[in-house]
Amino acid sequence: MTTPASRTGASAEGRSARTAVTVFPLLILAAFGVAVLAPAQLSPLSAGTDCALGIIMFGMGLTLTPPDFALVARRPLPVLVGVIAQFAIMPTLAWLLVEGFRLAPALAAGVILVGCAPGGTSSNVISYLARGDVALSVTMTSISTLLAPVMTPLLTRWLAGQYMPVDAGSMARSIVAMVLVPVVGGLLVRLLFGRAVERILPAMPWISVLGICYVVLAVVSASASTILSAGPLVLLVVACHNILGYLLGYGAGRLLGRDAPVARTISIEVGMQNSGLAATLAAAYFPPEAALPGAVFSIWHNLSGAVLAMLYRRRDTAATLMDGPARADAASEPDATA
Repeated sequence: MTTPASRTGASAEGRSARTAVTVFPLLILAAFGVAVLAPAQLSPLSAGTDCALGIIMFGMGLTLTPPDFALVARRPLPVLVGVIAQFAIMPTLAWLLVEGFRLAPALAAGVILVGCAPGGTSSNVISYLARGDVALSVTMTSISTLLAPVMTPLLTRWLAGQYMPVDAGSMARSIVAMVLVPVVGGLLVRLLFGRAVERILPAMPWISVLGICYVVLAVVSASASTILSAGPLVLLVVACHNILGYLLGYGAGRLLGRDAPVARTISIEVGMQNSGLAATLAAAYFPPEAALPGAVFSIWHNLSGAVLAMLYRRRDTAATLMDGPARADAASEPDATA
């Protein structure tokens, strides 16, 4: 049973998340600019990226509850479609883009690693703002994150192995340590200390924001010189990757006869990646410039996600305005059965 206190906590968390996702792109842009201007001073931060990502994932685990996973049993088809689309559409798009734009090997590996990453944590808030299916969004993010230790290394090795050597086994162990263990740990803490956790839930979106800002500072400062030369091209590739992911994800939902909220959610989940994880892994396993696509994706997909949510809401408003006169005309027509 939902208590007034838990409802108040959830409301506070939602308000905090909406504010965080609005301010997030500005903070990421600021972190990006500072890292480009002062790379030498900030490059030592790269030693703490694993820890920062672990904190982000632990915070995600704190927001999860068992009902989030029960949705898999109640509505398996949209969850299955969404997760398959996540690990099919984005890796394939990444490979096609790096081939089409003929990126340098390190940048190609970075783009592919972004495509092979699980869904991004901010997708849940964007789904809420876009009037999507938030429960489905949380479940899809959780499932793709739990599958990441297997799917991300295998797909990266398969698609990026032609550009750079990929140690899939070591990468899998890193993902377990940085993602799986913190997420499961956060879930267990939520189960054991639910009341205490509810009090700090409004702070969780901000911890994620600060954690990703830290990753951007560390990654960008380590590849500042590459950004100045390859940045515009990487931005173009990242934008194409993200937007095509939105479009194909929405199409996958519609092809299976799903309603608009579900199709929107699949679209957002497919298009928004855990770019912080991709950037961290790229920095650990590839040359420094390989982390650039993940850093750029962190900025771009939050900006595009906010715009996409606004477009969906405007579409709903326009549909409501159009339906209003139609309903009024129908009500004014004489009853044929009278």
